[in-house]
Amino acid sequence: MSGLKKLLQNTLVMTVSGIIMRCVGLSYQVWLAGRVGSDGIGLFQLIASVNALCATFAISGIRFTSTRLVSEELGLGRPRGAVGAVGCCLAYASVFGTAAFALMFLGAEKIGFLWIGDARTVLSLRTLSLCMPFISLSSVFSGWFIANRKVIQASVIQILEQLINIGCAVLFLSRVEGGNLEQCCAAISKSNVIADACSFTLSLLVYLALKPKGTAQSYVAGLGRRMMKIALPLALSAYARVSLTSLENLLIPRKLRLSGMSAQAALSGYGVICGMVFPVITFPSCILAAAAELSISELTAAQVSGNMARVRTTVKSLLKAALLFSLAVALFLFFMSDELGVAVYKSLEAGRYIRIFALLIPIMYMDIVTDGCLKGLGQMLHSMLFNVCEAALGVLFVVILIPHYALGGYIFILFFCECFNFCLSMSRLILVCRKNQ
Repeated sequence: MSGLKKLLQNTLVMTVSGIIMRCVGLSYQVWLAGRVGSDGIGLFQLIASVNALCATFAISGIRFTSTRLVSEELGLGRPRGAVGAVGCCLAYASVFGTAAFALMFLGAEKIGFLWIGDARTVLSLRTLSLCMPFISLSSVFSGWFIANRKVIQASVIQILEQLINIGCAVLFLSRVEGGNLEQCCAAISKSNVIADACSFTLSLLVYLALKPKGTAQSYVAGLGRRMMKIALPLALSAYARVSLTSLENLLIPRKLRLSGMSAQAALSGYGVICGMVFPVITFPSCILAAAAELSISELTAAQVSGNMARVRTTVKSLLKAALLFSLAVALFLFFMSDELGVAVYKSLEAGRYIRIFALLIPIMYMDIVTDGCLKGLGQMLHSMLFNVCEAALGVLFVVILIPHYALGGYIFILFFCECFNFCLSMSRLILVCRKNQ
């Protein structure tokens, strides 16, 4: 089977699993919005922003590093080196995962009181700190699965993780009063911890069962140095990007209050856009996300073997498919926005925002594929730099625009930053492909 056909086959598998996960996840999000309300969703979004920052430190670039390093070894015909790469990455992940846990657990009070400005978040932050080692170590196995095209196994683990998360959340929330947002967020956090622990355990067992036999003691000189060369620059740029994004998310409710909105209205408006509308807008993107993720190992293998014709063919096919698909999705959501808002959330307000953000879908979806292509061609630092610049602009605009224009200013920020990032990424991808002609 040719590389492109294999990519399409694996994309189909990941797409089906992604659709299943998005359907289940969206149903859960709808149920959750009804259970804790839009202000509860908004509060947990703030907690999730801090969690994303700590998870970024726990991962510190190791997921992509694992994919890239294993793909390089396999592309050079060295399966022993691929196993050695996993061992190096696990050691790296253990250090950063443990450090992230300690920082988040010990700093929960300061983060909750000083950063977020809401004491109800402290308990959830301490609970979510337990996820950090599991997230870090699981990222290594996830990278190995992608590099080895073990798509079915990776998809099954992700689906099981999501089902465990939702099942535990429903169980825990059934024991909490709906108006107690602190305990509601803590219940959701506990379910995340259990799901991440189960995901790590399953990933480890599957890896041990599938890795090449007789390579347990394999070692290839220079792997540790190559790993650090990829992971550390990625980690530093990721820290900057996610720190800025988290700062932006934490500033938004505060700046909305400065525009004249009440605290509850600000949290509710933020929750509607981020916690209710964006799950609908991004729902169909699982198809392109699967293709983008799988293209990393495909393009890396082609690049290290010197097959640039295969690189260009793969990139063109992905971009063409992304454009056609995104236009179709945008048109559908634009004209069906009111119906979807009422059907999914029983909210005309959500429908109105779906119609607005449908216009952004072609840029968002194309950017997903462009970013995957850049990473596959070794341009991850450029990709991360573009993301850092986008996040910095987002923070600046939040401070300047939202106090004057409220949610209208926030919508403008989302549009401008997404377009800015896409233009930079596409320009870089075109340049890289032309250089290798």
